[in-house]
Amino acid sequence: MFAHVGTQITGQLLSIWCLNIPPVLQVRDWYVESFKELRTFPRIRDAGDEVKFTDLLRHIYRRHANVVPVMAKGVAELKRELSERAVLTEMPEIHQFLDGFYLSRIGIRILIGQHIALHEPSKPNHIGLICTKCSPWQVAQDAINDARSICMREYGAAPDVSIYGDPNFTFAYVPSHLHHMVFELVKNSLRAVQDRFEDDDDEPPPIRLVVAEGGEDVTIKVSDEGGGIPRSGLARIWTYLYSTAKSQVQMEELQVRSRVM
Repeated sequence: MFAHVGTQITGQLLSIWCLNIPPVLQVRDWYVESFKELRTFPRIRDAGDEVKFTDLLRHIYRRHANVVPVMAKGVAELKRELSERAVLTEMPEIHQFLDGFYLSRIGIRILIGQHIALHEPSKPNHIGLICTKCSPWQVAQDAINDARSICMREYGAAPDVSIYGDPNFTFAYVPSHLHHMVFELVKNSLRAVQDRFEDDDDEPPPIRLVVAEGGEDVTIKVSDEGGGIPRSGLARIWTYLYSTAKSQVQMEELQVRSRVM
């Protein structure tokens, strides 16, 4: 998988995104370096070699902790460059590449993270990264706390977030992945609500997060009164170059993200 991702980054990525976007080059260098380290690692012959290999994987795992926000910074710089050159931002080749890139990253992180976790002291109700009794309510609360902390640093205030659902409900899942998804959703809601009501004298309306257990799935819904997305932007909401945010990528999120991913 490293070979696949490395080939994509050094080839298709650079040909599409140009050579002058430092965050993209940084991500490329991370993958190239990790690929070389894995390729040159000697064949594993005993338990001692396996421990050394696990240490190498742990080092690689930490090196790639901030790939997502750094790549997001690269997307923001590309968007700004295209805007200045008055080039259309609907570029399907970029979105196709990023979809494949992030899916590959998730697979790599799961494989490496599971290997590392199985070689560390076991945690209650865990099989490696997988928590057999993951509480979406508790994970959501942790994600809310992290997102509100960033909002407080950015704006000096943060809307309240209320959770609705059974706090005792659990299911088997990877808590760090659930935290990441909820964190992103809540962070976007906090930003939208705070932007809309920052000039009001009254407190902004609270954000609502609902955890619902279904027969075959679990649904987490986040709703707010931040104004929504303009109808003219609906066709582009799933593209990487579209955002309703006023500000660029905030790199202080790196610390939070590196803890959970």
